[in-house]
Amino acid sequence: MAAGQPYGQGARVWIPDSVQVWRAAELTRDYKEGDAVLHLRLEDGSTLAYPLESQLPPLCNPECLSGKDDLVALSYLHEPAVLHSLRVRFLEANAIYTYCGIILVAINPYKPLPIYEEEVIYAYSGREMGDMDPHIFALAEEAYKEMVRFGKNQSLIISGESGAGKTASAKYAMRYFTTVGGCLGDSSMEEKVLASSPVMEAFGNAKTTRNDNSSRFGKYIEIGFSQARVTGATIKTYLLEKSRVTFQAGAERNYHIFYQLCASAALPELQGLGLRGAETFHYTSQGQCTADINDAADLDNTRHAFSLLGVPEADQLELFSVLAAILHLGDIAVRGRDRHGDGCFVEPADEALRQFCKLLGIEEAQVTRWLCHRKLVTAGETYLKPLSRQQALDSRDALAKHMYGQVFRWMASRVNRALRSPEGHHTSIGILDIYGFEMFEFNSFEQFCINYANEKLQQLFNLHVFKLEQEEYVTEEIPWVFVDFCDNQPCIELIEGRLGILDLLNEECKMPQGSDGSWAQKLYQTHLGSSHFQKPKRPVDAFIVCHFAGKVEYQCSGFVEKNRDTIPEELVGLLRASKKSALLAELFLEDGDVSLQSRRSSGHRLPGRPSRRSLPGSQRSKKSISSQFRASLNRLMETLGSTTPHYVRCIKPNDEKLPFVFDSRRAVEQLRACGVLETIRISAAGYPSRWTYQEFFDRYRALVSGEELGGADVKQSCSLALGRLLQDPSKYQCGKSKVFFRAGQVAYLEELRYRRLRAACTLLQRHLRGWLARRRFGRVRAAVLCLQRHTRGLLARRLAAMLRRSRAAVVLQKTVRMVLARRSYLRTRRAAVTIQAFARGMFARRLYRQMVRHQKAVVIQAAVRGWLARRHYTRLHGAVLYLQCCYRRARARRELRRLRAEARSVEHYKQLHKGMEIKVMQLQCRLDEQAQEKQRLAEQLSALNTAHAEEVQRLRAEMQGLREDAARDAQVQQLQERLAELERHSAESRLAQEVDELRKRLAEVEAVKLHLGEERDALIQRTLEQSQDLEEQHQRAVRESRGLQQELEEERARYQSLVKEYARLEQGYENLRDEVAFHRQSTFRRSPSSESFLGSESSYLSSMSTAPSRDGSDQQPEGPEERCQPVSEGPQPAAEPLPNGGAGQDPLEQAYLLLLGQLNAVTEELARTREELRRNKASAEHEEKKPLDFLKRRNIAGMLGLGRSPEKAADDDLKHAYDAVQVANKLLASQLQEEKQQHEEEVEGLHLDIRSLKQLSQQQAALIQDLQRHQGQEGLQHHVVRLKEENWELSQKLEKQERTTMKLQKQLRAYAKQIQDFTVKRETTGLGQEPAASQAAPSPPGLFQAMLAWRMEDEGRIIKAVITDYRPQSSPGALPELPAFLLFLCLRHADHCRDEPRARSLLDAAINAIKRVMKKHSDDFEVVALWLANTCQLLNCLRQYGRDESCSQGNTARQSTHCLQHLDLQSAGRSLGALAVQLYQQLIRTAEKRLKPMIVSAMLESETIQGLASSCPPGLHRPSAPVAHTLPELLQQLGSFHQLLGRHGLAPAVGHQVLRQLLFLVSGTTLNYLLLRKDACSWTRGIQLRYNISQLEQWLRAQGLQHSGAREMLEPLVQAAQLLQVKKATEEDAGAICSLCTVLSPQQVVKILRAYTPAAGLEERVSPDFISTVEKRLQEQQQGGPSQLLVDTSHLFPVNLPFVASPVHLDEIRIPDTMDLAFLLRL
Repeated sequence: MAAGQPYGQGARVWIPDSVQVWRAAELTRDYKEGDAVLHLRLEDGSTLAYPLESQLPPLCNPECLSGKDDLVALSYLHEPAVLHSLRVRFLEANAIYTYCGIILVAINPYKPLPIYEEEVIYAYSGREMGDMDPHIFALAEEAYKEMVRFGKNQSLIISGESGAGKTASAKYAMRYFTTVGGCLGDSSMEEKVLASSPVMEAFGNAKTTRNDNSSRFGKYIEIGFSQARVTGATIKTYLLEKSRVTFQAGAERNYHIFYQLCASAALPELQGLGLRGAETFHYTSQGQCTADINDAADLDNTRHAFSLLGVPEADQLELFSVLAAILHLGDIAVRGRDRHGDGCFVEPADEALRQFCKLLGIEEAQVTRWLCHRKLVTAGETYLKPLSRQQALDSRDALAKHMYGQVFRWMASRVNRALRSPEGHHTSIGILDIYGFEMFEFNSFEQFCINYANEKLQQLFNLHVFKLEQEEYVTEEIPWVFVDFCDNQPCIELIEGRLGILDLLNEECKMPQGSDGSWAQKLYQTHLGSSHFQKPKRPVDAFIVCHFAGKVEYQCSGFVEKNRDTIPEELVGLLRASKKSALLAELFLEDGDVSLQSRRSSGHRLPGRPSRRSLPGSQRSKKSISSQFRASLNRLMETLGSTTPHYVRCIKPNDEKLPFVFDSRRAVEQLRACGVLETIRISAAGYPSRWTYQEFFDRYRALVSGEELGGADVKQSCSLALGRLLQDPSKYQCGKSKVFFRAGQVAYLEELRYRRLRAACTLLQRHLRGWLARRRFGRVRAAVLCLQRHTRGLLARRLAAMLRRSRAAVVLQKTVRMVLARRSYLRTRRAAVTIQAFARGMFARRLYRQMVRHQKAVVIQAAVRGWLARRHYTRLHGAVLYLQCCYRRARARRELRRLRAEARSVEHYKQLHKGMEIKVMQLQCRLDEQAQEKQRLAEQLSALNTAHAEEVQRLRAEMQGLREDAARDAQVQQLQERLAELERHSAESRLAQEVDELRKRLAEVEAVKLHLGEERDALIQRTLEQSQDLEEQHQRAVRESRGLQQELEEERARYQSLVKEYARLEQGYENLRDEVAFHRQSTFRRSPSSESFLGSESSYLSSMSTAPSRDGSDQQPEGPEERCQPVSEGPQPAAEPLPNGGAGQDPLEQAYLLLLGQLNAVTEELARTREELRRNKASAEHEEKKPLDFLKRRNIAGMLGLGRSPEKAADDDLKHAYDAVQVANKLLASQLQEEKQQHEEEVEGLHLDIRSLKQLSQQQAALIQDLQRHQGQEGLQHHVVRLKEENWELSQKLEKQERTTMKLQKQLRAYAKQIQDFTVKRETTGLGQEPAASQAAPSPPGLFQAMLAWRMEDEGRIIKAVITDYRPQSSPGALPELPAFLLFLCLRHADHCRDEPRARSLLDAAINAIKRVMKKHSDDFEVVALWLANTCQLLNCLRQYGRDESCSQGNTARQSTHCLQHLDLQSAGRSLGALAVQLYQQLIRTAEKRLKPMIVSAMLESETIQGLASSCPPGLHRPSAPVAHTLPELLQQLGSFHQLLGRHGLAPAVGHQVLRQLLFLVSGTTLNYLLLRKDACSWTRGIQLRYNISQLEQWLRAQGLQHSGAREMLEPLVQAAQLLQVKKATEEDAGAICSLCTVLSPQQVVKILRAYTPAAGLEERVSPDFISTVEKRLQEQQQGGPSQLLVDTSHLFPVNLPFVASPVHLDEIRIPDTMDLAFLLRL
């Protein structure tokens, strides 16, 4: 096909169709200029002669461009191409979002899709617009990024028909901004912004025939930002459909709020509103619609949203009373006085009237009067004019509409007040959710205003698109030619210009006798000459406006009345004068009266009173509806003009609301109306296709000649190639960085590329086929020559063999004849000898057989009786075992039910977090028991298999013997026959009797043989059944073992999540404490007395915080003197309590002394509420708020005496109360620490019980094994029962002994408390007295004790040198875990001195110091790894040298002498374990921060295999920037992580878990990006991805990590890569995919298949039927499996910290001089 002949044979075109709008067809003949018809072949195979009219039909795009995510990237830009691309993406790929230049086209799927989760939000956050698939989040991210980058306001303009999904798109955009932007200052602002949606929907949305939740108003939501954080929002509303309040069409409803109130009429607070079912009210029953909506639940959501927005409950109830009054107003019956309709009246006993007046607080007579009359004011008199019934009803409906309009306005103002930020905002992002272009059979005033607004928006849109096109051309420095586009300014001038439609309408409304008919005549007279105005052919009052989307006929009926918006001023005056509530006065406030509004906004409620301004006579002229709407629309245009707009066009695919059903006719109507085709037309008028030079060169390198490749750069090569390929310079333009093409040129280049590649393939095939033919001929010729050579040799050899055979035959004949003669002689001789021998031996054997038969009978009887006895015993033994199993199963089931009931109980839930470690130990014990049971069953199975094999061998031997007997019997029979022939005359009768006997014996042997065979089969069957039973038991044990392992993992994960939550709360507490300290410093900075007060308070708080950590749970303070003792030792004189306070003291000091006097009462109060705090400790959120709630409940401020002195100023009271709250928080923290230590002691006792029970179970198992070896003895069952009873008694005694031991330990601790004062005094006096203290536990002379002597006041110096200031670089050659060993050496000294408080204080200080270091260096991976390794090493030292014998078994003799002798630091070990978990989680977070920016670039975007990128054409939004990171960089980063972990001595098992978590992040992030980007799902990308994964696997093998479990984390990514490479066409392929994708979820597989992009000309698109087949099979295959679409990359696997014994001897550790620890003395 030539460049000038695009309509050649084989070209595809679009032709109009009545059903599908456009239909594809293929040309069967070339088109020549002047042809009247085109010869086409349709898709169904039929032919068509298409007549040509003014122009040729549009061409189809190449297959490689079908389904592009940006419509502007299409080569041919026209309506059928746009429609086809949207249909293909929507139906085949289930993609609801598509770019069209700057427009995001969103098609409503009418089905929930898993593409709006929080993981998707974070996946789009920070990405460029073309990096991911089209999405509302991508557009929102683009707006947010431009706002942050350039500081310019942005706007999202969302439009579409009712039911197209505008409201949902706006909500998703709001959720994205609040999630990504977060909140600044007010943490609840995000909730308030999201809470505004249900309130606005309740009051402004209703069910229509097109949409169940249709917005009947337009809104502009402006979200304010400051420092890229959300600070507030503002909502502006436009054109509320008030007529819906009084009238609803069929199958439609009123606003949701009315039905919500009616559905909740039974609530106590709504009892007085007189509400009932919605079907009984006139205003809610006209549509006769029964929607499946839970209105009662929606009211709860609305009220909750009101509460979040700060609307009090009283205001809500007042608002509901006004809404209920509107419903009762609609039920007021107005009756005519006569048939002429001159007057009307209302029954005085009307119940609706009574309820209306009661709810609003107005008089019934006044309402009745002004409903039926109207006041006419002339120059000098006032008249009352009676109204007809219809006029009264219209007045009633007008009042209802006005009331609801005021309610809606008040509601919007309250929402804005709640969302308004006091400090304002710097930038903002606006979301315009406005109605789309409407064209119905009957179009009235509302449709006119809506279409007028869309005309203005379309003009703004056209100017913006034109501006962007111009900027693009100017930037690239290409010749700019003015693009003519359809400007709708004449249509806008027709509507809003001078003497336009709106001006004439306003003028007619001012006329006293103005009507719709006279207004229509004025329109005809003024605008009939306009090209955008037409008069309908029918004789009706109507007019036609030619909008940009088409012609719309408007009926003039109702225009004038709706524009006037006449309201009964007399009735409104009654409402203003109502004293029922201040809300009514605020709702019906006159223009200019802002005093009441200001009073309500300031919080003071005043009842409204009537004013003279509320009288009808003082009514001032107000603006018409059209004037108000035009003014607000102009302000909106100014606002949007000052922002950078982003457009979302929502499309409704069908009117039946069916999921994924595409109606082409409805879609085309909306595309024409929303401006998408106008964008296409503007783009097509210029250069729509734009590629970078590198992209063009990669794609069309096959078309570039060798001379052109020799250019200076890629740009020059592309320019030379384009000049040769596209000879017309007007078809393209070369810019600075891009090549611009006219419409259709990309398709032409694709055709040239296809032809060039096809010619190259043909040439390759020709040469390859010739080479294959020549190679085949050469092989055939060589084979023929070889066959000839072998055939001739064969004939020669055959002749020589025939001669040899002739010679040998003579020799053989001679020899054979001799052999035959000799054989005859020898046979005769042997027969004679044999007969003689058998005759002689027959008589001897007869006697022998008689003796043997008797003996065999005895043996058989003994065997049969023994077998019967054994079978009876076996059956009895099996029955006993079965009964035992049944009884044990019943007991186990009862125990299981009891445990389940206990697990569901509240007490168990309370103790869940307390018994976490106990449960872990129990699960470990159960795992050990299951392993032992599994081993025992395996041994039994092997023994049975051995016995079965021996039995089968024995039966085979017996079978062989029987067969030999049968053979001998056959020989005997033959001999008897011979003997009968020889001795027929002498012993015929005797031989006949012997033959009979032999036959009987043979029959008996056969019977025994058959019986033995049956027994063998029964034995084999029984053996197989036992084997199956054992196998089932083994499988059951394996399943139970796996279940226990899974429970263990879940418990570990739950424990670590609690540790993580505890760390978060601790961090929040630290932040709060820093903030409080800052406020204190800023508050008391000017007063010296306040500084002394703060110093005394801080010393007191520090003493209170350290006392529990030093003393433990067993050392409780005995009184206020002991509590105040640390304070008295400080330098602050204010710590001494004075009885009267002193008259000359500072007021702050007096308050502080008063606070100290009340501390004892606070302690007692905390003791009484210990159980309450323990119950509240389950929830982390409640734990954070618990101290404040406790203070509120107990009124701590009043109890401490704060506020009792009226002489003090208000500011002093607030300071004292704040300080009291802080002190109470400290007390609560100390109380929680005590509870934690008690819990740890209980866990320790339970550990001892578990160890004792484990020993008992081991002894019992040993006894059972011994008994199983003697199963043949009598009284086995009795012996087992007796042993069980003895074990039970022993266990009871052991438990009793354990309880006694615990009591004795507590007594010993109490005694140890009495002698602590002496130990503390000796420690504080100095190191000179240290030997005297150490004499309590002397060590062997001459042995180095491996400890560091230190004093209590040296604790801070130790922590500073070992932890705070420690740098591993300053101590080269030292151990990686040196700080951990030094701390343990100090602990050994405290153990040597039996000073447990000092040891606990050192450990607590070390933990706090490590936390401070982590807070300071939270982003330093090396520092976190260092302290994680040291924490684990310190924890291992406590285990290795502690009291746990299982951990100290591998110690050497020298290490055993270094064990702790006196201290029990298991609780400290648990604290260290929690710290290690926190450090591990921080390590993972730090590594993730470094890896996340590298993953996508390294795994998907970097081209490690060159040449694959050119096989897929790039789109418009593909980023042309170089790849930020490559795969080697990612591997280098992982290698550095692994190297650092090994350098700092971290256990290999922990390092494996770190790499496993990081590779899970790599796999999950890559898979999520693959799922969210359509152009990444291709065959070439699958090859690239699989190669990158293989590089990761090779790196794991090189590091020796192939068995670490990290490889399994890459399995989902491996399966995704294989899924991209496998064939996807037949049923067999579907089965292969289902068997392949075992880890991926069905949603992920289907998403990849739908997003798969085939290679152009090489592959076919995956059919929807194939995808449906795969989806069904996967759902059947993976029932109950994972159902998520995206991988939760934030998931952390539970970490297991194994015990690793250190081979280092403590006495060999050397302290570097650089650590400044000379004050420590080595003993």
